[in-house]
Formats: sequence, C-alpha cells, structure tokens
Amino acid sequence: MPPSEPSAAHPVAGLAREVEEFVAAAGWNQPPQLFALVPTAALLDEQPELAGQLDRANPLTPVAQEALPDGDLAESLGRIAWPDIVVGCALAQEIIVLPPDVEAELEGIAEADAESLRRAAADHPRRTEARLVAAVLREGDTACVMRLRGVQPGDEDENAVDELVESPDLAPNLVDALKTTLQP
Repeated sequence: MPPSEPSAAHPVAGLAREVEEFVAAAGWNQPPQLFALVPTAALLDEQPELAGQLDRANPLTPVAQEALPDGDLAESLGRIAWPDIVVGCALAQEIIVLPPDVEAELEGIAEADAESLRRAAADHPRRTEARLVAAVLREGDTACVMRLRGVQPGDEDENAVDELVESPDLAPNLVDALKTTLQP
C-alpha cells in the first residue's frame, strides 16, 4: 500500500504516515511538531470554509499546532491538555538512531547527563538521522512511523534513499507521553 493511503484496518497508521509526509515536504532539520487529530466532519462543521481542502470521507484530519516551546519535550508534553473535539494527537521529531552494538560504548556517558549523551550520539560515525512520528487515539490505538534519512550529512552517496519503518512499538515512551496528553 502506498504510504499516502490510510489503512482501513488501522486508520491511526495512515494518519501517522500522512503527518510524516506533510513534515517531510518541508525537508530535514525541523523542530518537533505537534498535531491534533480531529474528526473531519466536526472540523468542517466548525469551519465550513475548509470544505474545498478536506475530504469528508476521511474520518480524521491532522491539524498542525503552534510550535512547541524550546527545551525539554517531555516537559512541554506534560503541560498539554486537549479539548474534547480532539480524539488523538501525533508528534513528529527528528532523532538520532544508533546500531544496537553502540549502546555499550555510550553506557558511561548515559550515566553522566542527557546532553552529553545527545552530543555523543549526534557525533557518532555510525549514526543515522531519522524522523519519528508517533500517533495515538483516545480509544487506545497507536502507530509509529520512522523515516531513516538516506543521505546523511557528509555522505558520499547522494543516491541513497530514505527508508520508512512502521511499528507501533518504535517509541513506547513517546506514545505513553502522548497518551497522557489525552487524559481528562
């Protein structure tokens, strides 16, 4: 199934892909972006001028939110509460992915402080830059999509292509943090 077509069996997975494609259209090196997932029909009832831009057949529409404040993402998410019309949310953020065998190298740094660990990961020669999108619904459905950047800064191979990985288990801590924003 092409990434732009939501899955009927797992609509939240289609929404996660839609958010990732929207963010990807603006390129790399972007700050984290938060989206409310709103019933399309309710959105059109409140804003009929959007009728030409939205497809009423899509049950949910991602709505980009204002920029998150700089600083700790977990802290920012901890201050979010959604109105009842929002039935879910999604977050897109750029991350660094390291091979599993690199974890042992970084154990001592991880105990020091988070900023040192981030710098060590960002400077590691085997790092891969990625964009992670996690999406959750109030009813409990979750999805994650990660785009592994094909061309890394400093790469010789400019023909490398991005790889898309999908699994609801890619970012359990982020999924939990997003679920918390949806609690009453």
